[in-house]
Amino acid sequence: MANELAGWLGEARESLDLAQYDFHLLPETAEIVAGAIRAAAGRGVAVRILYNVDHRNPIPVPPPPEPDVQLIGSLGVPAKAVAGIPDLMHHKFVVRDTQAVWTGSMNWTDDSWARQENIILIVESAELAGLFAADFEQLWTQDSVELTGTVPPKRLNLDGLLIRPWFTPGFGEDLSQRIARTIGRATRRVRICSPVISAAPVLATLAQVVSEGRLDVAGCVDATQVAEVVRQWEENGNVAWKLPLLERVMAGQFTGKRSTPYGPGTVHDYMHAKVVVADDVVFGGSFNLSRSGEKNAENVLEVRDPTLAESLSAYTDEVRHRYPPVSLPR
Repeated sequence: MANELAGWLGEARESLDLAQYDFHLLPETAEIVAGAIRAAAGRGVAVRILYNVDHRNPIPVPPPPEPDVQLIGSLGVPAKAVAGIPDLMHHKFVVRDTQAVWTGSMNWTDDSWARQENIILIVESAELAGLFAADFEQLWTQDSVELTGTVPPKRLNLDGLLIRPWFTPGFGEDLSQRIARTIGRATRRVRICSPVISAAPVLATLAQVVSEGRLDVAGCVDATQVAEVVRQWEENGNVAWKLPLLERVMAGQFTGKRSTPYGPGTVHDYMHAKVVVADDVVFGGSFNLSRSGEKNAENVLEVRDPTLAESLSAYTDEVRHRYPPVSLPR
């Protein structure tokens, strides 16, 4: 992954805007990726880096990042920390030359590359890259998550494919509603990978379609993080109403990865992919299907493409077959 990423960054000729929630690599992989960034800056490419710092206490779900500020500082390029209080700068995207976008669920860490399930979406389109660049500028100038993500979800026609980028928190609630409506309108299948599922519109719609039994609905979550969500809901009576909905969804064809609980020095082996497939429509990006995800700085690509939908549906099935059915703690 380090070499793949370095090769993509190495094609930059004019600019690289990097919005990375977590950038923390061991020496071998750091040298490959950091070397590509330094080389780009050395040949005159304008490089900027945004990264998340600070986090809420107690530990949120998903756990906070540990960006290597020393590594980022050693790159010799403009960098800006966006304080993740109360909401996270959770992006994992790069805009190259305002012509191409690298995005998805993958953080720039060794554990993310070797121990987690993730997806990456790469699109070459000046129009799409321009929208991502506009979202980057909002974060760069605002220094705040709350006032960003207001780039409209414009529908683009790229080589016959309909693609719509979504940014949050500006369109966070709209994104959850859009995903829920698309799931509700599906006629054949729904496949989901998400560490947690707690966004009310998505959770309620999933509970409905699972109960109706008219669709082939299946997916995978991170069982450890879901258990933490259940514990938080039980402690907070205001959201305990979601528990029966989650139980109904998980009673279907959902499995869960028992990842290592977060702690100082622990490995980060979460089920980290974030993708929804509803018939021939795909939603993929950095967005957990959660209420907190609506408030974070996130991005999602909505793509209508039978080929991509088939590929990511098969990927979701591959992931879920690795793990046992979800058993919710009560």
